[in-house]
Amino acid sequence: MFSSLLKFLWTTSTALALLFASTGCNTVQTTMPPAPLHTIGFMTDFDVRDDAIGICKAVMDGVAPGVRIIDITHQVNPFDIAEGARFLAGSAPYFQKDAIFVVVIDPGVGSSRKAIIAKSKVGQYFVLPDNGLLTLVQDRDGIEAAREITNPQWMIGAKLSSTFHGRDIFSPAGAHLARGDDWTEAGPELDVSKLVRLDIHSATVDDSGLHGQVIGTDGPFGNLVLNVPVDTFAKLGYQVGDTVPVTLNGHKYQFPFEKTFSDVPVGKPLFYIDSRGRLSLGINQRNFSETYKVTPPADLSISKKK
Repeated sequence: MFSSLLKFLWTTSTALALLFASTGCNTVQTTMPPAPLHTIGFMTDFDVRDDAIGICKAVMDGVAPGVRIIDITHQVNPFDIAEGARFLAGSAPYFQKDAIFVVVIDPGVGSSRKAIIAKSKVGQYFVLPDNGLLTLVQDRDGIEAAREITNPQWMIGAKLSSTFHGRDIFSPAGAHLARGDDWTEAGPELDVSKLVRLDIHSATVDDSGLHGQVIGTDGPFGNLVLNVPVDTFAKLGYQVGDTVPVTLNGHKYQFPFEKTFSDVPVGKPLFYIDSRGRLSLGINQRNFSETYKVTPPADLSISKKK
């Protein structure tokens, strides 16, 4: 009887083992699943006419296979750090809170400027040259900490190029972050109060009115991007439908303030609040910059509503 009981127990345990195996069940997990990769937002002034963007993405994928890379733009005006800072600050809020940004607008490549990683108080990481690109992100989100990239293990190649740090330093460093590596290994800590900043100012309002600047154009459409936040423009007292007098690039005009382009006839100009919350100038289905021969930087002034 005892032998029969042993035979029953052995048969039952064997059957259960086969059942668990056939259904893919394991009572003991021997390996941990890999941590999910962080998304990389990638922005440069490289354009897309040669192989530079593809090479940088290949480097990132080599360090963090399968990493998701979202192109912000690669058509920042060459060497235009201020435009890069504006695009970076404008796009960062739409990325995940743990996203990594690799940004290469780097006219000082190969010089004494530092290659850095900065962590914002939002939790996002920024891998870029210390040349002012962080200015607007720092003003809005704050920078929690920063480190200089000096560890060769976070770079590629035995000999770094003096002209392609996008490939050799920023791309691999960004990919190390994307796969979850400890960023304190990248290099020594920096004093965030000493990071390079751009001298960027918003428009001002005094007794004579508003004083601002054209700081860019809106893609291929030629709308003028102004350094006039909606709250600053509101101090002048204008409402939708009003005609606004403006001195632009030394010439005087009067343009209607409207909600959107179709509120004026095709070919007619208007003031409007753009999608980023700034006052802008455009023409319905035409190019304002080309029509009025205005390119950044250019001064403008608007008097208060009477």
